[in-house]
Amino acid sequence: MKLVQILLFSFIQSYIIMSSATTATAANTADAATSTQTNVFAIGRYKTVLQTVETRSCTTKSTVAVPPPKPLLIARPSEAGEYPILVLLHGYLLYNSFYSQLIQHIASHGFIVIAPQLYILAGPDTADEIKSTAAITNWLSEGLHYLLPPHVQPNINKLGLAGHSRGGKVAFALALDKEATSLKFSALIGIDPVDGMDKGKQTPPPVLTYVPHSFDLDMAVMVIGTGLGEVKKNPLFPPCAPKGVNHEDFFNECQEPACHFVAKDYGHLDLLDDDTEGLRGKTTYCLCKNGKSREPMRRFVGGIVVAFMNAYLLGDNKDLLAIKDGQKTVPVELKPIVCIG
Repeated sequence: MKLVQILLFSFIQSYIIMSSATTATAANTADAATSTQTNVFAIGRYKTVLQTVETRSCTTKSTVAVPPPKPLLIARPSEAGEYPILVLLHGYLLYNSFYSQLIQHIASHGFIVIAPQLYILAGPDTADEIKSTAAITNWLSEGLHYLLPPHVQPNINKLGLAGHSRGGKVAFALALDKEATSLKFSALIGIDPVDGMDKGKQTPPPVLTYVPHSFDLDMAVMVIGTGLGEVKKNPLFPPCAPKGVNHEDFFNECQEPACHFVAKDYGHLDLLDDDTEGLRGKTTYCLCKNGKSREPMRRFVGGIVVAFMNAYLLGDNKDLLAIKDGQKTVPVELKPIVCIG
């Protein structure tokens, strides 16, 4: 009898230990999954698909039922679901393909990112780019679903607009109703936006008015700046984001709610892909003052965009608040964060 009791006790004890270990392992796995899902600066939980879409031209016929006004690069989740949309505008004389890694980072957190190629060559006037962006915005409700598989649904009622460099100026211009759109944006993001060569040398149509808080925008705004954008790469070239027409001036004209994040030791083009191909791609390393590596800045931009979109499109502000309050580790050193509202 005593032997039976001893064996029974040993069995129960072993069972308890195994159960505890299994519970701990499950808890650790759940914590790891939660951590991965909430780390906006890492690749998200969705697998992504990158697709290129051409438009109709004089020499080519599009196979798309309702072709877009401009060629597009689209990053989207592969899993079934309904996803908010972000339109991202490229910088001056850059290709949308240079943003492939950035838009896939954003898409991996549950967004459809539309990156149009607004032009190949362009002069100083941005009026055509503003019109093209308005046309693309209006096309979203008519043609985007034709480009997506049936299990991936775009939510056109949750729409954000972002632009880098000159594309940031175009994004602000469109948000300021310089062209009418049929859809309403809920979030605006300027990524090191630039409005010309200097104060008084703005490219037409000018966006900055130099009147504090004069931007009448019915949406939340985030401005991302770079500490090295206003620094010359060499004596031959001007800085890529000159003082007087850069992120500081854009943020100064924003009304609440708005936030300003500046990456201290990174440059104007450090959010681009690690390998930007071709002659134009090579010049992205030569024209602007750069940081040591593109990867940290790209992760920061991708993560802060995800946090901002989550807050103002999906009503989940925990990551944005944690970043603002210094409670979340970011990939780059930031200057003091300023938020209003």
